[in-house]
Amino acid sequence: MLQRSKLPPGVPFLIRRLFFNLAPATAILAASRLLEVVFQLRPPTVAIIVIALLSIPALYILRIVLHEWHVRRAAARIGAVLPPRWEGRSIGNMDILDHVMERFYKGYITDGVWDKMGELGYLYAISIMWDTSYFTTDANVTKAVLATEFLDFEKGDEFRDSMGTVLGTGVFNADGEMWKFHRNMTRPYFSRDRISHFELFDRHANLLISKMKDRFRGGHAVDFQDAIARFTLDSATEFLFGKCVNSLESDLPYAHNDPIGPKLVREPNVAERFAQAFSEAQQVIALRWQVGWIWHMQELLRDKAAEHMQVVDQFLQPILEEAIAKNRAAKSQGSISSVDHKPDENETLLDHLVRFTSDPAVLHDETLNILIAGRDTTATTLTYAVYLMCLYPDVFKRLRTEILEKLGPSQVPTFDDVRSLKYLRAVINETLRLYPAVPFNVRVANRDTTLPNPNPGGPRVFVPAKTAIAYSVFLMHRRKDYWGPDALLFDPDRWLDERLNKYFTANPFIFVPFNAGPRICLGQQFAYNEMSFFLIRLLQNFSMIELDLSAQPPDARPPPEWASAEGQKGKEKVIPKSHLTLYVQGGLWVKMTEAEKEA
Repeated sequence: MLQRSKLPPGVPFLIRRLFFNLAPATAILAASRLLEVVFQLRPPTVAIIVIALLSIPALYILRIVLHEWHVRRAAARIGAVLPPRWEGRSIGNMDILDHVMERFYKGYITDGVWDKMGELGYLYAISIMWDTSYFTTDANVTKAVLATEFLDFEKGDEFRDSMGTVLGTGVFNADGEMWKFHRNMTRPYFSRDRISHFELFDRHANLLISKMKDRFRGGHAVDFQDAIARFTLDSATEFLFGKCVNSLESDLPYAHNDPIGPKLVREPNVAERFAQAFSEAQQVIALRWQVGWIWHMQELLRDKAAEHMQVVDQFLQPILEEAIAKNRAAKSQGSISSVDHKPDENETLLDHLVRFTSDPAVLHDETLNILIAGRDTTATTLTYAVYLMCLYPDVFKRLRTEILEKLGPSQVPTFDDVRSLKYLRAVINETLRLYPAVPFNVRVANRDTTLPNPNPGGPRVFVPAKTAIAYSVFLMHRRKDYWGPDALLFDPDRWLDERLNKYFTANPFIFVPFNAGPRICLGQQFAYNEMSFFLIRLLQNFSMIELDLSAQPPDARPPPEWASAEGQKGKEKVIPKSHLTLYVQGGLWVKMTEAEKEA
């Protein structure tokens, strides 16, 4: 089993903070003792204690004042400006943190730290307990962070610390040489030959569609979010490890109001425990990012993600050990090729990775990182694609017509078929625009630098070293000045008509669902293929889809006030939420009508 630290993450953080913050008090006590020993001067004990205690906040305040003075001076020296700042009403802006957390649990997905975009502009600063972060929805700022000034920004130590329990040192959590190592390990595997695993997709899609048909024939609703997560989990684990968790073999859940549900209470199987634990662990680390460094104090007694990761590790560890043993056996027999070889058709990603390293921790972290990318992001997009087709039945009918005209009701699509279905690609892109799988992300400046000013013609914005830059792809994808007056509406035709050249082609960085720059997603084409394949098979088998809102849990229904909002928010029938990736609170409960097969 992978060895994890038994020390709660809050303990070393607290020790470091205490050592640093108690240093002045310790120095004063030492100085008083020195005066007594060397000069026979003995200051009053009460005075020493008072001065020592006051030195702690005094030094803290002095550090803050000096840091802000340095930042202002450094910005002025190069003719840069500081961004507008969201000022709170309480000490340390704790009222802002309270607002952010309250909105995280009860508001729309864009509520919270992003609330001041209309008032302060598309780049502003928030300081919580004097720890300052920048927030942006500007495409030029995002382009600089991800691409043109890539070397000035990284994931950073604080991000790695908060995400480390789950992501470890994997590609999504690594910087510098470690990131290059992971990237170079993985890149050769994602070629066109490897991403067209349509036979694998077909096996798992057929099983899922068959189970869905059984439920629909009985008059039951299906949680499509749960169902498609099983499909992507089984596909991803087989693709990555050569070992499928077979989550589709177990029963699909029943809705809260389905009378059959209470009669079928059972213990979750291995695949369900793995999937649930993996999701819960991601929720923990997402909350860490929301509250900043304060999360350490919330986990002073225990690592809240550790118990979930223990379940994940129990599934993954035997697979890693088997792959390492297989590689060692091949080496001893002289039958293994170099790391520069082209992966063969029967080789899994894990088989490929063990050629580069036999370090269990590196393999563990990399495979989990890619599993998140391969399972969660694809499941998210397919969930929201089906959701949007339920809301817009004309889109469903038009897409189904395109599929049937090209492939008929049963033909298995090929890579070339997928590429030829233009409206299908438009539907997927429009889903990714309104509901990007990773709605928010962050980078950290590794040195003093500057960013473009969102105000045209304005001086560049100064960014001190170690400042986090959070960017919202979700909000950037919905800006009217980037996408036109109908930006808040779902309209796949924007990817086919004159709006494509007017908006996206003129400024590609307004659409970055797969990231951009050197860290762009290597599995982008794999994801498009898997999503396209499944939607084709789904629409070949079902002639109508609709939401079953009665099956939606009562606490997973939008509040009435959302209905008056402009655009897609006003049309929501579910509650979008996010941990590392987007999801639907309470699941997406649907019913579908089975298509009549031609004789």
